[in-house]
Formats: sequence, structure tokens, C-alpha cells
Amino acid sequence: MKTKITAILALLAFSFASAQQKEVEQELNSAKGIQFEKGDMFIEGSIKISTGGTNDYYGLSPQFGYFLNDKIAIGGKLSFSSNEVKNASEISEEVNGTKTNQFGVGAFARYYFLELASKRFKAYSELGLGYGHNKTEINSYSNTSNSVTADVNVGLNYFFTKNLAVSFTLANILSYNSVSPENGPSSNTFNLNINLFENIFDTPQFGLLYKF
Repeated sequence: MKTKITAILALLAFSFASAQQKEVEQELNSAKGIQFEKGDMFIEGSIKISTGGTNDYYGLSPQFGYFLNDKIAIGGKLSFSSNEVKNASEISEEVNGTKTNQFGVGAFARYYFLELASKRFKAYSELGLGYGHNKTEINSYSNTSNSVTADVNVGLNYFFTKNLAVSFTLANILSYNSVSPENGPSSNTFNLNINLFENIFDTPQFGLLYKF
């Protein structure tokens, strides 16, 4: 009797595992041939945490997008970050260092121009506009600044299910940044780089995208 019960339990466990494996394979295959449609929406973002030594960094950048058609999406984004740099005296319990807190809000327009690997890979170019507020503290001194940014990026999404994708920001082709500090002169910077082969895989940024 015990042998029969053991055999039945083993059969049930095998059947359950096979069903789960089949469900996983079906979900993975569902990403093949995926198409965007008007009205589709997505949530995308990344989290970065780096601690230890002389530098502690925390960053969060969520964004929401809405598809106007099968190739163009528009949306809004937020960003929060805190970066603290300690020097040797602070590590030895003396207060001395630099801390910068940043908050940003912006909008973007994205155009998908290429599909590869059964349409799992979707490459896009993106125009972004943003406003940022920064506060920097150096010992007992603090300074705030406001910034306006504009940039053009190239990136891609890789869908491993029909709803979930990994996002890669590969290159920053064009960027403009205008900073107006509370104490000090304003500054404007402009960068243009059309040679993507110099930086396309230099320091890619990774995130996750959920489409619904």
C-alpha cells in the first residue's frame, strides 16, 4: 500500500512539474511576434544602489508611457537620487563630506524604429525634456540649484514574456543642460555625439518595463 501511495504522489508531482514547465514555456513563447497597439501603456524604471567605502548612492527613476500608435509612445517620468561622498576625516568620525539630493520631473516621446529576433528586440530613439532641483551640502554649507535638460537617447527593449521586458539605454546622442545655482553664475552645456560605436556598449543603463 505504501508503495502504491508513493508511486501516486510521485506521479502527481511529476505531472505538476510538467504542467508548470509547459506554462513557463508558453509564457516565454508568447513574447514572439509581440506588437504594440494604440492604447497600450507601460511602466518602466530602474533602481540603483551603491554603498560602501567613500561613496553612497541611491537612485530611482520611474516613468509611465502611452502608445499613440504601434510605433510612437509619449509619457512622463520622475527621478530621485541621493549621493554622499565621504573623505578620510569623515570615515574617522569627523563630519566632513559632500551630499547631493536631486529631484526631477519630465516628459518624453519615444519612436520604435527596428524589430529583431521574432520582434522580441525593439530598438527606439527617445526625446526627453526635464526639470531638476538639486541641493548640495558641503560640511555646514549648502547650495541649491535648478536645471533644465533636453536629450536624445537610443535604447532597446527585450521582451522575455508578452508583458515584461528588460530595457537598455545604450547611447546619449545629444544633450543640453542649463543649471542655475542659488549662489553663483548659471552655466549651459551642450553635447553632441553621432558616433554611436564609441559609446553604444560603454556604460549601458538597465531597467525593467511592464506593458499592459
